[in-house]
Amino acid sequence: MTIVDADRKIALSELQDMASRLFGDLVKAVVDVRKRTMVVDAELHADQEAYLLEEGSDQDDLWGINLHPDQPEEDWIEFDSMINVRPRQGNPSRGVLDEEVRREIASVVNGLVTR
Repeated sequence: MTIVDADRKIALSELQDMASRLFGDLVKAVVDVRKRTMVVDAELHADQEAYLLEEGSDQDDLWGINLHPDQPEEDWIEFDSMINVRPRQGNPSRGVLDEEVRREIASVVNGLVTR
């Protein structure tokens, strides 16, 4: 697993290498919207989530996504993960239903990935 934050950004080319190594066309990531960090380079969102929780993140701030580094920037974030199913937060779906939360996730990701 790789932690990405303001001090340790990640290049799009690194994500492309990860994608080809793991799933062919995507990289799983979990974003902490409050701390503005994310974890990449693991097979399961649940493992990434557990890592961030151990590092002090709050469950309510964590969202699972898939990054498709070969797609155009407007299409490269897929808001889909089992860890996103949170009826108590108004999100009963694998997807992220709240448009504001989606924008916040995209802002974090696009701020941490160098193109």
